[in-house]
Amino acid sequence: MAKAPTVIGVLTEPPAPTWWKANRHKVFGIGGLLIGYLVGTHLHGAPEQPDQPRPGHTTPAPATPGEHRTAHGLAA
Repeated sequence: MAKAPTVIGVLTEPPAPTWWKANRHKVFGIGGLLIGYLVGTHLHGAPEQPDQPRPGHTTPAPATPGEHRTAHGLAA
């Protein structure tokens, strides 16, 4: 005749989580979004520098490589 099964352990249902444990990811997510919004709207970067005036025209590049003219004459 077969042996009767033996009880090795008893399964119990774990206690329900507390409100904090169940909702902390929501609290941290909303807090992070709020802090990010406040940082993004209240911290301003360095003021923009005014655009430098551009010359009216530029000198074309030399047609052949090698010697080119400079302000003081020919350069090697």
